[in-house]
Amino acid sequence: METKVNYVLVGAFVLVLSTALIAGILWLASGGGFQKKYDLYLALFDESVAGLNLNASIKYNGVDVGRVQDISLDPNNPEVVRLTFAIEHGTPIRQDTEAMLKTQGLTGIAYIELDSGPRDSPLLQAPASGKLPVIRTKPSLSARLETVLVKVLAKLDTTSDSVNKVLSEENIAALKSTLADLSVMTHTLAKRKDSIDAGITDAARTLDNSARITAQLGPLLDNLDRSAEAVRKMADETARTSVSAAKAIDSVGADAKRFTADTLPELQGLIGEMNVLTASLRHFIQETNRNPRGFLFGRNPGPLGPGESAGGSGK
Repeated sequence: METKVNYVLVGAFVLVLSTALIAGILWLASGGGFQKKYDLYLALFDESVAGLNLNASIKYNGVDVGRVQDISLDPNNPEVVRLTFAIEHGTPIRQDTEAMLKTQGLTGIAYIELDSGPRDSPLLQAPASGKLPVIRTKPSLSARLETVLVKVLAKLDTTSDSVNKVLSEENIAALKSTLADLSVMTHTLAKRKDSIDAGITDAARTLDNSARITAQLGPLLDNLDRSAEAVRKMADETARTSVSAAKAIDSVGADAKRFTADTLPELQGLIGEMNVLTASLRHFIQETNRNPRGFLFGRNPGPLGPGESAGGSGK
């Protein structure tokens, strides 16, 4: 007995199943129940982003947290590249977080690496104007190497120019002349080696004699120091003696003043009396010289006047 198949039901079942399968695929492709929420951020790079494509990975400490949604040039400055990031909601993007362009291995696939920044830094917020929050950027390793290489090459160019100037024909000729002079001087020194050795020996002997003289000067300097100390002490004693003498002279001067004040009047009177006495003696001596008899018999009376007698005056 043959089994009858309802082709209508089979066709309807296949059609429903195909529709459900397509819907599930589309749902899963769009995220479905596992769809994640993304926050948009903006980053401005002032270097080439060659090798970076749309939907390139964005890593946060090595973990994929988003995709590059848009790449464009800044309309105000074509040297700046604007990158729009779609980063999973809840990723701690802070104000100090920095984005850097990196390449993965030897493949050269570029991606964006986010530096977490300090944990105590506040989260990055969107500006009040409704624009996207801007993540800070820093040069990539290749950009830093390129900058360093440019500076090194510039210095190498400068050094090369300096070396070329140093190695000019004039300097090379001068260097050759100097080397020739050095060669002549070396030969001359070699020929006079014995004289130089003798001179060095004499110099060493002179240094030894100087050392001995210096050693002998030590006691002499000590004696000089002691002599100087003795002279200093003598000078101190002389100073003290001078002070005492000055005091004595002052005392004698005071006594002399007192003697002069008290004795000078009496001495002047005595000198006056002695002058009178001297005058009397001189007069007496003169009279004695003229008339010695008068000193023995007295003075002769003078001749009598008219009307006088030897016994007396007449009336």
